[in-house]
Amino acid sequence: MEVVEGTAEIDDVGSFVETLGAIGDRHGVIVQAFDARYVVDRAHLELAVELATRAHRRGDAIAEDFGVEILLYAAGRRQINRALTMGVGEGSCPVVAVVVDPEKVSSHKGNGEPRDIGAAADEVRDALTPASTLGEYDAERVRSFFDVTDAELAATAGGLPDAVRERVALLPVEK
Repeated sequence: MEVVEGTAEIDDVGSFVETLGAIGDRHGVIVQAFDARYVVDRAHLELAVELATRAHRRGDAIAEDFGVEILLYAAGRRQINRALTMGVGEGSCPVVAVVVDPEKVSSHKGNGEPRDIGAAADEVRDALTPASTLGEYDAERVRSFFDVTDAELAATAGGLPDAVRERVALLPVEK
């Protein structure tokens, strides 16, 4: 997995997502982009990719599309429409994207072509304006989206990133 970060001026979300999908297709990888204001840290994304991969390997995935599965886990949600809130939006958007080799997911039926995750990550970088966005989350937005209460934060030795990763980790339990 590679993580790419930056900002984008997005006029049409569909076109932006298609551009990222085309990059993924050219290199035989999955590219999934997020609004960085919802992503607490790299570990948040790593856990989402790990759990999505595990679900696909077990044949227990929520979504057929592996990129959507990553989004669902990152959002800690089973409903795609609710998870899409975490996706990129129109206007100036801080972006963090993961580039993943689908061959690491046993249920993926690859075409035997070589995977170039680094070249794909470079192309995603070229589609963004360079900026540090990972970990630059909006705490109130994150707390609201993940339903993290003051009482929950007060009761734990960890912080908001720990509470978010717990939501991600609990998604398979809710199945």
